[in-house]
Parts: sequence; C-alpha cells; structure tokens
Amino acid sequence: MRIIDIINGDDVRLVKYQKVYGVLAAPDCTHLASCGAWKWEEKGDEALIEALALVDACLRIAFVSNPVFWCLENPVGRLTKYLGPPVMYFNPCDYGDPYTKKSALWGKFNIPKTNPVEPTEGSKMYLLPPSKDRKALRSITPTGFAKAFFEANR
Repeated sequence: MRIIDIINGDDVRLVKYQKVYGVLAAPDCTHLASCGAWKWEEKGDEALIEALALVDACLRIAFVSNPVFWCLENPVGRLTKYLGPPVMYFNPCDYGDPYTKKSALWGKFNIPKTNPVEPTEGSKMYLLPPSKDRKALRSITPTGFAKAFFEANR
C-alpha cells in the first residue's frame, strides 16, 4: 500500500506509472466543495485550475495503471460539471457513522453494502470550529464507509 499525500511530501501530479490493485483518490476539495461556494468568485480561476489539476492527476493514475478498481471521492460541489454524474452519493450515516457529509464517488468499483444509522450528530464536520486541524479533520474518510468499501472491493 502506498499513500500519496502532500502532507507526506508527495505530489500526486508527479507520480510515475506503477502497477496497482486499486486506487482510492480524495483530491483536496477546498476549491471544489459546495460549502465554499460563497468564495468561488473571490478565489478566481487559478484556484479552480489548481484543484482540477489534482483531480486530473488522480484520474491519470487510474487510467494509466488500469487497476481492478478505482474511486475518486469529493464532497458535493462543482466536480459534476467536469466529471459528469458520479456513480453514487453517500453520507457517513449510510455506513454506520452517525453524521452527514454528502460526498460523491466516481470510478469503477463495487458499491459497498450500506449499514444505515440515524445521523444523531448532524452535520458535525460543517460545525467544527475554526482551528489549524479543521481541514484535516473534515478530510478523514468515515470509518464505516472505509470498511464497507474495502469489503466490497478487495
């Protein structure tokens, strides 16, 4: 397993070809997610182009490596304008985590079996207070979804 993350000093745009079993991609959503739509005009086209370059690099890896499965995840936002409709949408509460954060998945993968629960924590990611860790906390893949996706695509 290899994790490619700018936090670890890896830039997905510079990854060279390698044969892989599967690709799970979650490009930075800062300039793509609807929760930031009120700032899109202020950020301008440069921020959008940067975000789409990361998405493009993730898709290139999936295309070139021809894995058994691949999946690109991003919260609901403007990616549908560039990638078309996703294979599916999900909320963490669909897979056992009691909160909402609607995300879209594009790719070639087996759809995981759901385990729905009530979203008793509401939109907890949206409600996180400002902090230096907020972006990282909002980016964590929900545990229930991760387990279900693994089981469906191993």
